[in-house]
Amino acid sequence: MTTTLGKTWGLRRMADAAGRFKMVAIDQRPPIVNLIAKRRNVAVDAVTFADIVAVKRLLARVLAPHASAPLVDPNFGYPAAADLLLPSRGLIMTLEDHRFVETPRGRRSATIADWTVAKIRRLGADGVKVLAWYRPDADAATLAHQHALVEAISRACVDEDIPFIFELLVYPFPGDASHTTGYVEDPANHPQRVVDSVRAFADPRFGIDLFKLESALPAAALPPCDDTLASRAAQAWFDQVAAEITTPWVMSSAGASMADFENVLRYAYRAGANGFLAGRAIWWEALSAFPDFDACAAALAASSVPYLARLSALTDAHATQWAPIIAILVRSPSKANSRDSEPRREFRRVGTQSSPTSRRVTSALPPASQPTARARPRARPDVWCPTWRRVRRATPARAPTVRDRGSLPSHSVPHQMAPPTS
Repeated sequence: MTTTLGKTWGLRRMADAAGRFKMVAIDQRPPIVNLIAKRRNVAVDAVTFADIVAVKRLLARVLAPHASAPLVDPNFGYPAAADLLLPSRGLIMTLEDHRFVETPRGRRSATIADWTVAKIRRLGADGVKVLAWYRPDADAATLAHQHALVEAISRACVDEDIPFIFELLVYPFPGDASHTTGYVEDPANHPQRVVDSVRAFADPRFGIDLFKLESALPAAALPPCDDTLASRAAQAWFDQVAAEITTPWVMSSAGASMADFENVLRYAYRAGANGFLAGRAIWWEALSAFPDFDACAAALAASSVPYLARLSALTDAHATQWAPIIAILVRSPSKANSRDSEPRREFRRVGTQSSPTSRRVTSALPPASQPTARARPRARPDVWCPTWRRVRRATPARAPTVRDRGSLPSHSVPHQMAPPTS
């Protein structure tokens, strides 16, 4: 996959140094709100902003340091965790609204009100994630709506030069025996629907930079990943999904249990997956102690952190390393000092552990739009400083924190916000 330089660096910040994605999702809204309502014994619309933020802040504090990048939502997760996120990690922000329009033959997604790709970029995020409910057999109007939504977000990500992380979730129609509005995989899901859905959005017109996918088969129904006949049959479905994709892809836990998701990853890594972006499989059990935050924190430390370490070790051992291919302008050594020489355009795979070189690296744009003059060498390399100015000499008075990357404007963080509903 050839990509632009901005998207490349965004993806590299989301991955670890070896090019594998070990990301934790804390952007869930209805699952957390429903949990709080149940444990507080209140109605869903009575759940407070403070409780939602407190839960997300706890998850970010304990788990984010152990992930290559956290995924947060802008309304609750970002205000809760902004001052806790490490500048050495990537940051992904979700753009889809948790509410959707349910019709007899399909669900129609939407973006969060008053939030855009450009606004997410201004907050300092490294990627934009969007979940789209999808079924290839939905009615024509629903399919057209979902396609148009994804295309519009993709164009905005191109304009902002930020990676587009796309999540697919196949769902049951109203009237189906397995119908639910929850953010979980359909236990009666047919794997061909997953394959066909991935094929639809693998079309280059959608501009997906990273796929976040559910299991081709229901996680609880997967046999152990070994060499039995049943295992080989299940593996064939994961391989079919992988065959449709030319971009990096990671697995979503989609509400699976710890043991089931670990088994899903084994299948996915055999098919070539590049890592995971998971939430509830990692931290859901620890929240059963809510509203006792001390007990939740202890459970996260005792169970979720070791489980995340186990997933990371599995990823290190079996996930496919991701390395981008970008366009590089180079000059012939014999004409290196000639201002009249035209640079040639080469596509090269960039190693994720290599350090920057003195070569001029440019995005994959048409040749006519590429600069032709050699850049003047600087006396000292540019370095980053807390105010985001480019300076010739680094003299930081303190260690940089995420606050230096920009924080949410005070007027956009309400003290009380209506909680999401399922």
